Amino acid sequence: MELGLPGGPGPAEPGPRLRGLRGEDRAASASSVSQAEAEAGRRAPSVAAVLPAGGSGERMGVPTPKQFCPILERPLISYTLQALERVCWIKDIVVAVTGENMEVMKDIIQRYQHKHISLVEAGVTRHRSIFNALKALAEDQPNSKLAKPEVVIIHDAVRPFVEEGVLLEVVIAAKEHGAAGAIRPLVSTVISPSVDGCLDYSLERARHRASEMPQAFLFDVIYEAYQQVEIYLKIISLTWSELENSPFLGKAKCSDYDLEFGTECLQLALKYCHTKAKLVEGSPDLWKVTYKRDLYAAESIIKERISQQICIVMDAKEDEEHLGHCLEEMLRKELNVHFLDCKSVPFGQKMEHLMQIRELAKEVKKRNILLCGLLIYYPQDKQRLQESLRQGAAIIATLIKERNAGLVGQLLIA
Repeated sequence: MELGLPGGPGPAEPGPRLRGLRGEDRAASASSVSQAEAEAGRRAPSVAAVLPAGGSGERMGVPTPKQFCPILERPLISYTLQALERVCWIKDIVVAVTGENMEVMKDIIQRYQHKHISLVEAGVTRHRSIFNALKALAEDQPNSKLAKPEVVIIHDAVRPFVEEGVLLEVVIAAKEHGAAGAIRPLVSTVISPSVDGCLDYSLERARHRASEMPQAFLFDVIYEAYQQVEIYLKIISLTWSELENSPFLGKAKCSDYDLEFGTECLQLALKYCHTKAKLVEGSPDLWKVTYKRDLYAAESIIKERISQQICIVMDAKEDEEHLGHCLEEMLRKELNVHFLDCKSVPFGQKMEHLMQIRELAKEVKKRNILLCGLLIYYPQDKQRLQESLRQGAAIIATLIKERNAGLVGQLLIA
């Protein structure tokens, strides 16, 4: 099933993507102003993403902020950026990070070759961080280098498993309704305790949902909501006599609670812009890495996801290349993986040539690719050959499942 904006053709390339909606026959009706306006209303919106990453990770209970905690030797936030970068129609990604972690974030961007990333300094609360990122996308800010998008996605730096499908759904819904957000069913009943620690009331679980990320907004809607924060800040800084003559008098809507304790962007859009968000059912993968145990769960999921492809690089003569295909068939019985093409590379039998494996492994490991060498005994006897292939397949299957970085660059023998 192909995804696309309503009324538009499916994507030209595999996977959902946003495209322009004008067809080949549009020239015949180009003279019609009404049709041109209709097409403009249906065009694919320009999209940017905002990633607040200024949290301290207090609930995680570790000294490193959770967004920078390593999973398989790669920071968690790098996986989230990678998920957003894979979506070709997201043109810019703005990350809000604290000043003390700015260099750390720059190093991550450089090391893992992230593209189209802009950094801004985070605020003391989540809402302030998001507002700082939105300012980087606004046209009314001095020295603005980014183009203002029509739709902006707000996501969490510690939700690395977001898929393009749900991003597309919230963007399309936001284009139509002004705001949209992913939701999930509640897994536990929500109760409210009284001041004396007793049950006050409980919510009917079937009628309520958990608000998740991502969320998407028409940029002008969410930016207007956050501008109420700025007006409030200006008012509380004035003296009483200055306030009486201030142009901001009567304009402030934002409460101190919204500034310091609020976290729900959809509520801001509803409260200050009267925009009712469309709620989109999200997948179970939208969960947030919050506690230390979540890091282990995230590692397990990432291991499974990044181990879905293997590449067999062989040193074999032309009449022996069927060895790789035999190995591939045997591995298919063991693993549910996709195979890349087999390649023949003349490493040679000298030790200095075999050392190339170790040097290459060091380089590709920076991109989270684990490379190991495997020597398979090639006897003429078919039965003994099958046994060698079974041993080789067992070693490869273990490497994929365990993903042990300690074996990177090592030469294994089957």
